[in-house]
Amino acid sequence: MTILEVDGVFNVRDVGGMPAESGRIRTGTLLRSGNLVQATAVGIAELERRVTHIVDLRDGQEVATAPSPPLSMTTTHLPLFLGSVTSFFEEDLSLGQMYRQLVEESAARIVDAIRVIAQNESTLVHCTVGKDRTGVTVALALAAVGADREAVIADYALTASQLPEERNRRIVTFLQTQHPEAQHALALATLSPAEEMRALLDEVDARWGSAAEYLLANGMAHTDLIALQKTLVEEVALPR
Repeated sequence: MTILEVDGVFNVRDVGGMPAESGRIRTGTLLRSGNLVQATAVGIAELERRVTHIVDLRDGQEVATAPSPPLSMTTTHLPLFLGSVTSFFEEDLSLGQMYRQLVEESAARIVDAIRVIAQNESTLVHCTVGKDRTGVTVALALAAVGADREAVIADYALTASQLPEERNRRIVTFLQTQHPEAQHALALATLSPAEEMRALLDEVDARWGSAAEYLLANGMAHTDLIALQKTLVEEVALPR
């Protein structure tokens, strides 16, 4: 993975370069980030140079409250949370519970998001901080094309170190005030432990057979899966 500097946007990276069963993930094809709300003119120009399609996984309220700046690229909005973001803190869900809820209740939209990734364009996937909705979607897309499991998990785990400290202080103070009894609020807002993604991918394998079979079971066509493979994976010549 390559961490990218995009002015005004945090947690930006290109997942290209990680090993896959039949080669490696192609650089410049799948990017991920936090929201684009504070992207500067310089940052927007950098995004427009790198990206042709954006998948915004935030819900309507998040988009209305914090809209992205005008962009020339096509943007597809696919809200993954069926409830509000606030509801996860009110219910005090753990990360594992939230991720299971995502793969169970938002499967069709995860498939729709990964169909966009399969369109052979340079795609940026983002939500609010680029941790949970983005993390699950990107991990399933990569796992479905045979990306190295530990590399996929490492990409997910990297997010916690990429979140701005000031943002974390602000959100932790807010959550302590609004949800003082919540045991999982800190993890939901700021953490991305490797063991959570490992557990999720293991559960997907146990229940559906593989990430690819999960996508197929939830509406992805075999042709979409083939397109995803061609888009994301490049063959690597073996040394003679």
